[in-house]
Amino acid sequence: LEKSHDLGSFHSLIASDRWRARDYSNSRNQRRTFSTYSASTKKVVTVSPAYTLVLTYECYNTCTYCNFKSRGPTGDTRNWITIQEAQQKMKGLREAGVIEILLIAGEVSPQREQLRGAWLNRAVALCEEALDFGLLPHANIGPLSKSEMAKLGSVCASMGLMIESLRDDLSVHAKAPSKKPQIRIDQLNQAGQLRIPFTTGFLLGLTCLDDLDEGFRTVASAHHRFGHVQEVILQPLSPGKGLSTKKCDAFDLNRLPDIVYRARSLLPSDISIQIPPNLVSKSNILRSCLEAGASDLGGMSPKDEVNPHYAFPSRVHLQDTLAEWGYDLRSRLPVHKKWLDWIPHRVKRVAANYKVD
Repeated sequence: LEKSHDLGSFHSLIASDRWRARDYSNSRNQRRTFSTYSASTKKVVTVSPAYTLVLTYECYNTCTYCNFKSRGPTGDTRNWITIQEAQQKMKGLREAGVIEILLIAGEVSPQREQLRGAWLNRAVALCEEALDFGLLPHANIGPLSKSEMAKLGSVCASMGLMIESLRDDLSVHAKAPSKKPQIRIDQLNQAGQLRIPFTTGFLLGLTCLDDLDEGFRTVASAHHRFGHVQEVILQPLSPGKGLSTKKCDAFDLNRLPDIVYRARSLLPSDISIQIPPNLVSKSNILRSCLEAGASDLGGMSPKDEVNPHYAFPSRVHLQDTLAEWGYDLRSRLPVHKKWLDWIPHRVKRVAANYKVD
């Protein structure tokens, strides 16, 4: 798949008409193999036009597969993104077609109360700035107390946290206290209690299929109680040029369609299954994942900050490819339609400015 890192080309692509879903039913260039599809029968695949803001790359966890965390001492707020820097990054994004601000951050230990308070306040302020720019924040900054989650949730369209794995004996998480499975599951339930539209997921390659099945059932159980889970991400472990090349093997992508099928059979039908298109480099596997039940490609940003060595495909190329397979690629908000009534009024006013399917 064609790749694009460049922010300028990203802006030009998403500002063009081709960023939006098109009707390919009358295209002269459409391959005849898929000519039986029409605009009314095409299956919809969604994507969120996004831009990633990183509050800080410092983190008190050490995961051996991580290509995100900065090395060295933590706790220096001078290394955090400032409000002014964030404002500069967000200028012109909405006009270029961006909808979502994905806010991510390395984590601050709960034991460092003063620093953690400043960290949370910076996250809230960044989300407020995004709203002022007419953009919708989706925050994924690690486990939060109930009061912290409520505070951040008041300025977000949605939030998220990967469960990653239900195993608590993984050596890759030996120095990552917040990666304990029960902590992550508690976060999933806490978001439901607070009525926050939520995304979770699993890091494939850390666990066996039986554990994944249990994980899917765990998510389904939380969703049956609270009805708040929008998406489950199935993220293949993808070594980059950092620690992961030495410590972890890449997930075998050939197994991914079967896992998508298992997830689709165990999760409620209103939870979308998300596949990161930059981590699925083989188009035949991506197609098989869609046929198995995946229907969302997540937030596509100029750069994947968590997997920086894997560029996103060009939106235009991806849209054309999916159209050939009989799929209609459409933009969405970080909060899905079903959950629009859940979000805070301030966020809802911004969401009302967008007309997407």
